[in-house]
Amino acid sequence: MKKIIYILAISAIFVATSCSDYLDSENLYGKNTSNFYKTPTDINEAMAGVYNAIYLPNPMSEEQIAANLLDTGMLGGGGPDDKAAKWVDNFEDPLEDTYRDLWVQSYFGITRANAIIEKTEAADFSKYFTTVEEAKKFKDQAIGEAMFMRAFFYFRLAKFFGGVPLIVKLDGDRTVGRASYTETFAQIASDLKGAIALMPATPFPSIPTASYGHANKWVAEAYLGRVYLFYTGYMTNIEQKATTDLPLVEGGALSATDVTSYLNDCMNNSGHALASDFRNLWPYSYVNESAGQNVLPWAATENLSWVGQDGITPTFGTGNYETMFVQRFSFGDWNWTNGPSYTNRLALFTGMRDNSLVPFGTGWGMGTVNPKLWSNWSDTDPRKVGSIIQVGKAEQGTDAYVADKGDHETGFFNKKYTSIQHSNGSGSNVGMFVQMYDWSNTDMQLMHAQDFIFMRFADVLLMHSEITKTPDGMNAVRSRAKLPAIGYSLDAIKEERLHEFAFEALHWFDIVRWGDVNTAFNDSFPVRNSGTGAMYSVKYRAETKGLMPIPETEIRLSNGVYTQNPGW
Repeated sequence: MKKIIYILAISAIFVATSCSDYLDSENLYGKNTSNFYKTPTDINEAMAGVYNAIYLPNPMSEEQIAANLLDTGMLGGGGPDDKAAKWVDNFEDPLEDTYRDLWVQSYFGITRANAIIEKTEAADFSKYFTTVEEAKKFKDQAIGEAMFMRAFFYFRLAKFFGGVPLIVKLDGDRTVGRASYTETFAQIASDLKGAIALMPATPFPSIPTASYGHANKWVAEAYLGRVYLFYTGYMTNIEQKATTDLPLVEGGALSATDVTSYLNDCMNNSGHALASDFRNLWPYSYVNESAGQNVLPWAATENLSWVGQDGITPTFGTGNYETMFVQRFSFGDWNWTNGPSYTNRLALFTGMRDNSLVPFGTGWGMGTVNPKLWSNWSDTDPRKVGSIIQVGKAEQGTDAYVADKGDHETGFFNKKYTSIQHSNGSGSNVGMFVQMYDWSNTDMQLMHAQDFIFMRFADVLLMHSEITKTPDGMNAVRSRAKLPAIGYSLDAIKEERLHEFAFEALHWFDIVRWGDVNTAFNDSFPVRNSGTGAMYSVKYRAETKGLMPIPETEIRLSNGVYTQNPGW
């Protein structure tokens, strides 16, 4: 945890502040591109600045919050005054800048990555290492990691906005218009391909502890699979321009066979593997041990044991082999600049509203769960109860739940990312993570240090099945859930991804790339809004093509160079 706080603090050196040019950076502490990037320490600090751009001031801009609210599985929820979540859920943008933080912070990250790529290539690190080979390995990892992160940010932009301005040089033209969808994805694919070629093939868990939370070759290979499926699916099903190739900037393209070879490498050589039990990936599986009492009887009966979120550690035995790439969180503090953004606000915002129970504590009640997801999910799949909190159930610690505290109430909340707490032995219920790390600030808004998982090995297996149209990867995931093997079909993959990745901010992008988004919201069902019965429905507009609006502030600042997305 000390490492996380250090990374968040040092990265403040690289925070850009200009409102008129999101690609400028303020020169703090006398550091600039002419006197920095000279030592390995400089590069490591600069890389911290790149990762810092993942964190956003506005929570509705956060990928994991927005993508969950947009999806069919989560409703807007919250209290009567929590309009922002309902706007995102209902595909509205009355403030015209809902997603501006996502846009701006992504370009901060891209600019910082550009600086590392260019300056590291020219730097001489030989005197800081014992051998020339070690110096080269450091340089290759730094450039490859920065290329991955540039791809990460452009992919984040492309998923939400489509084609965006491409600036891949420090002195690049900052007034360029939006690139096409295909040009944008060609840049993403080329960066990932380059990153894979540069970063060393160090298998997990041999990767140094200090590198946990950083990208590596295996993460880049996994993301290439995700980018391939998203681009080819979107072009085929939304743009109606069928393709099976992912274009490259340098010309040519990556085929399904090419991408499969990368996924095969990841599957066979990365060292990553599925956790023995799906439920061991989530902190509720540890609350009994953390509390020293039988808080969740069913978790104790089934001998659940959290694999943790720091790789191989003595605390959690064999460690977490499944998690591959995450957004790391600290606890935050009200005195820090953007301090609340360093705590996992998905867990805070989607916690049960005004219900401080054990082990599921209070939150803002957003993102209530669609009751049809529960009713259509087989009871024989342990991931059902492993993913969804059902209120009024003693075995889930929710028998004391008090209803009618929020809107879009359905009786179901997400269990993967939610407030976890238990008694501190002194008469108070305190966050589990706060107690684990002995953090002094127990504010319920700042206590969520749970990693958000961007990529885990189960996704590699399911992507492999979808690309190769074979069942092996899919059935490995089903076997872990003690479900029988089945034959491959796209419908089977759709069902498996829905149940494996519920509330992990993936399903929205899945239904977009499959083209299912156009019919997914033709539905309504009863909910309770702060105690009053109501009908819930969403007005999705197919003309938006699954894209969010370009922030109006950015359009105005561009003097009309940027065009708005259709439907907005």
